[in-house]
Amino acid sequence: MLASGVAFAADLEVEDALNPVANEVDNTAITPLSEEVEDLKKAALELNRDLLILEEELLFPANTQVMVFLSVDTGTFFRLDAVKLSLDDKLVASHLYTPRQNDALVRGGIQRLYVGNLKTGEHQITAVFTGIGPDSREYKRAATVLIDKTDEPKMLEIRVQDSTENMQPEFDFKEWEL
Repeated sequence: MLASGVAFAADLEVEDALNPVANEVDNTAITPLSEEVEDLKKAALELNRDLLILEEELLFPANTQVMVFLSVDTGTFFRLDAVKLSLDDKLVASHLYTPRQNDALVRGGIQRLYVGNLKTGEHQITAVFTGIGPDSREYKRAATVLIDKTDEPKMLEIRVQDSTENMQPEFDFKEWEL
């Protein structure tokens, strides 16, 4: 009986050596499984993206949403170090700028400073800027705007621009049209 068991094992080894296709089947069975795992990863990422979008819509409904952006034009007379944003005399955002961030803003980048909810009605937004002004001196200046919030989302851009007339930076607000 032992001899037939040894012969059977020897027959299997000979069969495996003669049939290389049997070994390849095992390798191809792994590939579809790894593709399924990759497909599941992609589906999980898409689901996560959709959940983040839904969360933002729930937290910041479009009818109460306000967004404030910052842009810098040329930056010859002012180098931005920090900005503090207040909404109805309450600090809602602040940011310190690195040289790389300053460079990105001067080259045309726009930074989202704040996203939040506001009730309808009149609100005051104040931005306080600190940095290096003309003649390489410390410079601190504020800009304020009154907005009338309606049931539509409100998007504002704070623009830091050079004024060649008085060789000073100017700070103003621009409302974006949707």
